[in-house]
Amino acid sequence: MSMKMKKYIYAFAALSAGLALGSACTEQRNFYEAGEYVMFADTLKVYPVQQDVEYFSVPVVSTVSRNYDRTFGVEIIDAGSDAIETLHYRLKSNTVTIKAGETRADVLVHGCYDALDPAVTPSFTLSLVMPDALEMPQYGRRSKVLLQKCCPFDINAFSGWCVLSSTFLQSYNPYGSYQRLVRCSVNPDREKSIICHNWMLKGYDIELRFDDSDPLAPSVTVPEGQVMSDEGSFFGQTHGDDRILVRSSSVNPSYFSSCGNYLYVWTQMYVYDLDVYIGSVGHFYTVMEWVSDEEAERLRREGMAM
Repeated sequence: MSMKMKKYIYAFAALSAGLALGSACTEQRNFYEAGEYVMFADTLKVYPVQQDVEYFSVPVVSTVSRNYDRTFGVEIIDAGSDAIETLHYRLKSNTVTIKAGETRADVLVHGCYDALDPAVTPSFTLSLVMPDALEMPQYGRRSKVLLQKCCPFDINAFSGWCVLSSTFLQSYNPYGSYQRLVRCSVNPDREKSIICHNWMLKGYDIELRFDDSDPLAPSVTVPEGQVMSDEGSFFGQTHGDDRILVRSSSVNPSYFSSCGNYLYVWTQMYVYDLDVYIGSVGHFYTVMEWVSDEEAERLRREGMAM
C-alpha cells in the first residue's frame, strides 16, 4: 500500500472518529432535553406513621417518560434533621427507579411507630443523587419529610366521662362556669358516632360523628338541627320557639385526637321560630377531654357541674 493511500485511510479514520465523537457529544447534550426534570413531588410534607402500615411513600416524579428505566440514588441529609435514622425511621432502599414509560416512583419509608411521640413531629431531609441537568431550577432535588404518629381510631375511647370546656358556657352560663362533666356513649344506631348526654344543659343530648378516613386530619361533625337547650335557661327570655339549635360551624374545622382522646369542635348555635330562621347566636369553641371514672368522681366531689 502506498504512503498516499495510507494517508487517505488515516484521514478517513480520523474524520470518522471525530464525527462519532461529535455525535456522542451532541447526543449527550441532547440527552436531557425536552424539559426533562426529576424531583420529589413535595419539597415539604407531613406523612402519617400508623401502627398497621409498614411503609409510607415519598413520591419522586419526572416531567417526561423514557423508554428505559432510570435509577437514582436517595441520600439522607443530616443537616437540619431531628429525626434519627433507624430510631424514628428507615428507608427500604437508598435508590429509586422510575420504570420505562412511567413518570413516577416512590421512596418507601418505614416509620417506627413505637418510637414516635404524637405531640412531636420530627423531620429529616432526602436528596436525589442525579446529574445536575435533571434538577429543576428554583425547585431543587430535596424534600423535607415530617413524621406524624397517628393512633388507631377506636370509637369506644370516646365513651365515658369527659370534661367539657366551652366558650358558649363562658358567654351565657348564668352560673359563670365554662366547664362541666359530660357522659357520652357509643351510638348504637350509627357507626363512628357518640351521644353526649346533658351536653350543655341537663335534659338535652347531642350526637357527634367521627371521620377517620384521613389519619392526618380526623374530623368530627355535629349533625344539623339538634336541640342543645331551651332559650330561657341561657338567655332569660325567648327570641324564637324556645329552642337553641346546634350544628357544625363553617368558620373553623373540628377535629379529634385518637392518641390523646380529646376533640375540638366548632359549633354554631342558632334559633328558629317554627320554620322561620330567627338568627345566629354565634360560633363557639368547645374542648372535650375524656377522663377516667375515678377522675370524674373526684371532679364531681370538688363541685364540677354535671
